[in-house]
Amino acid sequence: MLLIVLEGPDGAGTTKHSALLAEKLRAQGRDVVLTAEPTDGPIGEHIRSMLKGNHLPDPKAIQLLFCADRADHVARVIQPALDAGKTVITDRYALSTIVYGSAQGLDKEWLRSVNAVFPKPDVMFLLLPPYAVCAERIGRRATKDQFEVDVFQRKVYAEYESERARSPEMILVDSSDAIEQVAENIWKSISRS
Repeated sequence: MLLIVLEGPDGAGTTKHSALLAEKLRAQGRDVVLTAEPTDGPIGEHIRSMLKGNHLPDPKAIQLLFCADRADHVARVIQPALDAGKTVITDRYALSTIVYGSAQGLDKEWLRSVNAVFPKPDVMFLLLPPYAVCAERIGRRATKDQFEVDVFQRKVYAEYESERARSPEMILVDSSDAIEQVAENIWKSISRS
């Protein structure tokens, strides 16, 4: 059993590389559960709907919704899979709440304390290409949510850089290379873990 988390700003490639890593581990015979936050559960769907709307609730309220979604995610998907001896790969997890909440001006220690109850990742990747790469990728998206605006994304990027400096155990991956090369770099790191 292993909890693997892929984190990074919008446009970093966490969704793509979570799927590629799951595929590679399954090819090695591992029983893998691939999941993401916000989830496809009722709270996660509500969050997605709000992010695509015109108005967001107060930052504290939205981050508490992310935490409620995470609590449901852990109870419904992550913990049962871990208890069954499976490997869980999640595209985003608690660090996203800390980073995005902090970028919204919330107290980082409060965000950490709210998320302290959740299982800790065994391996955490931080996909962090240069900011210009993230911005260009976001710019190609057909639809964007309220968090995907340049001023806010620059704050998010800076927060991820700050968290990287604070957490040297995170595995930093420059995801600006070709998809195959980034996937190979992630795979080499997992193989060493």
